[in-house]
Amino acid sequence: MNAWDELRHQIIDKAVVRERVVLSSGREADYYIDMRRITLDAAAAPLVGTVMLDLAAELDVDAVGGLTLGADPVATAMLHAAHARGRQLDAFVVRKDEKQHGLRRRIEGPDVTGRRVLAVEDTSTTGGSVLTAVEALRDAGAEVVAVAVIVDRDTGARQQVETAGLQYRAAFGKDDLGL
Repeated sequence: MNAWDELRHQIIDKAVVRERVVLSSGREADYYIDMRRITLDAAAAPLVGTVMLDLAAELDVDAVGGLTLGADPVATAMLHAAHARGRQLDAFVVRKDEKQHGLRRRIEGPDVTGRRVLAVEDTSTTGGSVLTAVEALRDAGAEVVAVAVIVDRDTGARQQVETAGLQYRAAFGKDDLGL
């Protein structure tokens, strides 16, 4: 079984919760995809790095990250997968708000100014979280090349991201997960 098939099975087995929930977008759904059960899992996290790096293979980027918390382990997994392939790929974290002490940074990690970056997210419903990260990255002087997510709930994120002028890539949609 390849990494894509294995990750899909891991998501179905470990992350899909079938119960009524309210999503971060405020929408209600009959299921929840708890991607922290995947991105922070010893067996699944390396697969995340491999699959997401494959998904973005032809993009010319040198840093990856997104809005904390969902994007953090995705970016870290990609950083490690890239290193295993002999490639350097920095990761960064976009805070929801500027830090109020210390260096008062909104984007943590290596400086993104003037760099080509990929904004990532674990799962996306409306695209709001990743577009918040995109806005912060652009404000910091980064060139956002594309958005990539592990799971797209197929409820509008692609349209919102593409309307913002960015490529949108998803490793899996809800149909891939039997939802």
